[in-house]
Amino acid sequence: MSDQRKSLGRSKKNVIVPAPLEKSALPADYGALLTELKSRIHQTRLKAALAANASLVMLYWEIGNSVALRQSQHGWGAKVIDRLSHDLRELFPDMKGFSPRNLKYMRAFALAWPDIAIVQGLLAQIPWFSNIALLEKLNEPELRKWYAAKTIEHGWSQPVLCFQIASALHNREGKSANNFPDTLPPPQSDMANQIFKDPYIFDFLGTDTPRRELDIEKGLVSHVEKFLLEMGAGFAFVGRQVLLEVGSRDFYVDLLFYHLKLRCYVIVELKSGRFEPGHLSQLTFYLNVVDDLLRHPDDKPSIGLLLVREKDQMVAEYCLRGYSQPVSISEWQDKITKSLPEELQSSLPSIEDIERELGKDVDEVLP
Repeated sequence: MSDQRKSLGRSKKNVIVPAPLEKSALPADYGALLTELKSRIHQTRLKAALAANASLVMLYWEIGNSVALRQSQHGWGAKVIDRLSHDLRELFPDMKGFSPRNLKYMRAFALAWPDIAIVQGLLAQIPWFSNIALLEKLNEPELRKWYAAKTIEHGWSQPVLCFQIASALHNREGKSANNFPDTLPPPQSDMANQIFKDPYIFDFLGTDTPRRELDIEKGLVSHVEKFLLEMGAGFAFVGRQVLLEVGSRDFYVDLLFYHLKLRCYVIVELKSGRFEPGHLSQLTFYLNVVDDLLRHPDDKPSIGLLLVREKDQMVAEYCLRGYSQPVSISEWQDKITKSLPEELQSSLPSIEDIERELGKDVDEVLP
């Protein structure tokens, strides 16, 4: 750590935070002002999120429309979508909305709604996953519009929308004419919460994580990839941000290798923060999917390596208790206290090698 950073760290201890006023000393109308500001902040945040969502949905319509036009006018084949997905993900590695599956949804969305005015006025006001639900569960355009309008009116999330469609709400309420809503959904509604958490929007805005944290993770991924390949221990590089299509969702593995000596896949996941129990669940999920989709019958079960910034040993021990799959939870800056099973150690880099390499200062591994 540089002297400047150390100085900044020491200076934080000298900051004096003024104590808040006692309630008895507050002006009489303070409560009303706080309530007004709270409402204004909620509304402004929701407007910003909805604007970002609308821009994303319009972008997806434009991409889908461009693909559909070229397929109809120039005879583009289905394989072009796979290539387009690959190239867009290369150009925009932070965005996870360009999988082949999602590009096909974009094309279907554009074909279902050739009138861009309807998209701008109604469909861009609901989340992308809700638009997918309308495409998959309903065939009539007017019925889709009715449910889209109800989604905005009541602030339904995608799961609630699917439930209402399955229960045929339109038969109970009547599918009457409905103008495009001109009001916001309720600020605390399920739909609002869904939009605030939508990873596609965060990726689209480039704010899925604080930029420094994202840069650290990118640098570490590149560093680990280079380190393991240069070890000469049998690692063959398969890919970075490898797409796994499961059900109706897309997932991405940070690094995927195949170990020629062990005859198995090795999944490496990196987290720039501290270890959380959910990280192990995510890695377990990836191991199961890779074993099911990629593993050859002659291959051995896949190995998982989870690298985190810091690890609470007790939390890690509880997470690994009774766990049968070969997984290592390792700190990449301090030390590694949990090793892989003994029969695997001789074919993988030693604990000391990984500890020495990943214990370097963060700035040394950033691009």
